[in-house]
Amino acid sequence: MKRAERAKALFLEGYNCAQAVVLAFAEDAGLDESVAKAFSRPLGGGMGRLRQTCGAVSGAAVASGVLFPELTKPEAYALVQEIARRFAEKNGSFNCGELLRGAGLKTDTAPNPERRTEEYYKKRPCPELIYDAAEILEDICIARGRLKAAEKSE
Repeated sequence: MKRAERAKALFLEGYNCAQAVVLAFAEDAGLDESVAKAFSRPLGGGMGRLRQTCGAVSGAAVASGVLFPELTKPEAYALVQEIARRFAEKNGSFNCGELLRGAGLKTDTAPNPERRTEEYYKKRPCPELIYDAAEILEDICIARGRLKAAEKSE
């Protein structure tokens, strides 16, 4: 299973957007799953449901830092900018609120998220956005030799 597919599946299991992306790369990065869940949890909903940077993009940024620890600060920033640029090119934005409004959804910032129901998943663009962020990171990892193309299972 591609990491992008795994990330999407993790969101559909109940993890938030950032957690889903980080957890899809946790094994590759040598991260303890419980630690990865904990440090990525606050980034969901555009960081604490503030509807700012999409949690999937934030999750990809965090995962990139662990997958590429040797990068200098400018190199790490450039990598995050590449992830965000590619995500925005595909989706029109990397801002959570804009992405939700674009799907005709309200952008509630109350700290209590909606209950995860079948209807919740049907109306949200999030599963596909999570897939996109994870796929972008996976493609970058392969292009930079961090993951082998053969590891990108179909």
